[in-house]
Parts: sequence; C-alpha cells; structure tokens
Amino acid sequence: MKQRLTTGIIAGVLFLGFCMLGGPWYHGLVLLMALIGYYEFVKMTGVQPFSGVALIGYAGIFAIVFPWEMVWEARPLTLFQIGWLVMLVLMTASVVTKNKIPVNTVAMLFLGVMYIGIGFYYIAESRHLHHGLFWTFLLLGSIWASDAGAYFVGKLIGKNKLWPSISPNKTVEGALGGIIIAVVTSVVFAWVSDGLLSWQRAIWIGVACAVVGQMGDLIQSAYKRVYNIKDSGNLLPGHGGILDRCDSWIVVFPFVHILMLLPY
Repeated sequence: MKQRLTTGIIAGVLFLGFCMLGGPWYHGLVLLMALIGYYEFVKMTGVQPFSGVALIGYAGIFAIVFPWEMVWEARPLTLFQIGWLVMLVLMTASVVTKNKIPVNTVAMLFLGVMYIGIGFYYIAESRHLHHGLFWTFLLLGSIWASDAGAYFVGKLIGKNKLWPSISPNKTVEGALGGIIIAVVTSVVFAWVSDGLLSWQRAIWIGVACAVVGQMGDLIQSAYKRVYNIKDSGNLLPGHGGILDRCDSWIVVFPFVHILMLLPY
C-alpha cells in the first residue's frame, strides 16, 4: 500500500502538472502514454512488441493521437479513415505472409489500436476544449471519486459480489457507492463552476464516469484473465502498467464526447 500511494502521488502530480501546462506538452505526454499502452496490449496478446505487424499498430496509434492541428490547420484524415486504413494494412499483412500472421492476431491488434488510440485521443482533445482544464479535471475527479468510493464502500459494507468470474473483489454495494460519490463530486464541480456546468449535466456526467468507468475496469480485468496475467505492465510500481491505471479513462472520455455531455 505504501508503494502504491507513493507511486500514485508522484505519477498524479506529474500528470496533473502536464495537464495544467496544456498544449503540446500535455498532448505529447498523452501520445507517449498511448504508445506505451499499446506496447502493453501487444505483449499481452503474445505478439512480439516490435515485430512488423505490431509496428503497423503503433503507426495507427500515432496517427490517431498525434496533435495534427498543432502542425496543420486540420487533421489530414478522420478517425474513421485512419481506422479503416489500419485495418486494411493489417489484413493485407495476413495475406502477404500467407496466414503466418493469422486473422485472429490481426483482429486483436486492430482492436487494440481502436480501443487505446481513440481513448487517448479523447483524453488529449478534452484538454483542448474551451475551459478544457476544467472539463479534464471534472472527468478525472469523477473517475477517481468513483474508484475510491467503490473501494472503500465495498470494504466497509460490501457483501454481494458484482461479477465474481471477472473481478472477484468487486461488490454491488461498492459499485453503487462509487456512483453516488462520483455524482457528488461532479455536482461539487458544478457548484464551483460559476455557471459553466449545470447540476443536471453534472449528474449525467457523474453517472457516466462511474458506470462506464467501472465497466472499463471490468473490461481490463476480463482480457487479463483470458491471458492469465495480473497486470498489463510494471511501469508504475504498485499499480501495474499504463492500461491498468487508465482503464477507466480510455472508455469514459470517448463516451462523454459521444453523448455530447461536454460542450464544443
């Protein structure tokens, strides 16, 4: 626990510091995190992390997350177009190698590109919105509140298992506690926002951060069980890898954008 707290504090301070700087500093950090996250994902699937087919995935992650608007006036390709091109190149690799790179490997690598690339893309883009620092802190604060609430409420009163075959320690009581504390946190942000965030929208954001964030955690647990590993990596002592730490972020940030819960 001491190691976990120390790592969490140091990593949190560094990340929030870059977030406050914003601009290319923050976006560059998010791009680096995305590439490391994809490295962890590729290793979990059993593919050599720097093989030719994996490099196609890294290129896809780079193309999705890179801040093109800071270099040109607009992105040269949409997310849909990048995703389709990555899929085509990966499937072509399977054909060219005469199925030495099987289609199931191609499918997993493509899934990783979309899951990680789009997740980190929206983590970066949220900071670039008008009042982006506020919106980014709102989402991170609500996610962290949900995590802490679920953990402590589950420890105190948790009796009914939420999904024991996937994550045996999570409880229904903890999940509900996480939702309530995330909503309270989001409403507090609305209260101090000077009219920027309505309490109605705050409630929806809090619920989304908690419910979708907890599902992101379960998704991560599910595929780690398939590959029989405890952590996605060991970059963060006591926490695991980038994907272990950001499992909720990479589903919450795209989700709230898709539902248009953040203003543009």
